Amino acid sequence: MIVVGGGPGGYTAALYAARAGLDTIVLEKLSVGGQMALTEQIDNYPGFEDGVDGFTLGEKMRRGAERFGVESRTTEVLSFDFSNQVKAVETSEGTLRGKTVVLATGASPRELGLAGERELLRKGVNYCAACDGMFYKGKTVVVVGGGNTAAADALILSRICEKVILVHRRDTLRATKIYHAPLMEAKNVEFRWNSAVTELLSDEKVTGVRLRDLKTEEESIVACDGVFVSVGRKPATELVKGKIELDPSGYVVADESTRTSVPGVFAVGDVRTKALRQVVTAVSDGAVAVHFAEEYLAGGV
Repeated sequence: MIVVGGGPGGYTAALYAARAGLDTIVLEKLSVGGQMALTEQIDNYPGFEDGVDGFTLGEKMRRGAERFGVESRTTEVLSFDFSNQVKAVETSEGTLRGKTVVLATGASPRELGLAGERELLRKGVNYCAACDGMFYKGKTVVVVGGGNTAAADALILSRICEKVILVHRRDTLRATKIYHAPLMEAKNVEFRWNSAVTELLSDEKVTGVRLRDLKTEEESIVACDGVFVSVGRKPATELVKGKIELDPSGYVVADESTRTSVPGVFAVGDVRTKALRQVVTAVSDGAVAVHFAEEYLAGGV
């Protein structure tokens, strides 16, 4: 089994595969843990009563898998060939072949593209309310976006923060109707319609944002303790376009079985179509993928 991506979904698949007797290799181009490794504090992964930082959790997952014979290799995947029963994965260090492939390449948050945005990551700029919302308990935050992600983040934060300011470029939410009523009824949620964030204000940490009214061109400054960028995510699926079915947003089409449109190829974690993208759901995917991989290797569907 070739696992592409060394995040929680990838290393869980590798662990289960190795314990099932499959020769398993994990390919990761950056660092162990994927996006999880960039998270300073994870409090919603079971078993760590004091929380754990993402890098440490990723290293624990790697060591746990390698204990059962998993090989980890730092290399960049250049292309895939799923046309034969034995799949080929070309890397910067040569071509690997395996009967099964697990895509665990993840997805990265879409950024606003503003000056200082990356420098202020974990200093007031955030991309996941479920992950980082508790750091802003009793504080004021700005949520940027108007889709389902932004609406869900605003709802989560409304239960934690003193005030939530939702900034959207249009005059109504793009989110599905189920989110509209709860948000409108939340007394601590304020809407800034037809507006865009043009600048992040900071003094080592975020202190506010500059907004521009897209109709009047007037600018205003909003003080806040944090900004949650909720304008979607970008799945790492460039290399599989045209080789496997993707949804309109670019995610790999795979249901709870993690099976993709190509027999023997599975998608786990943030890269697949799913309702909730969290460490714990990625881990679940990894275990499920190996169950169906074994079924596939045994001659099943």
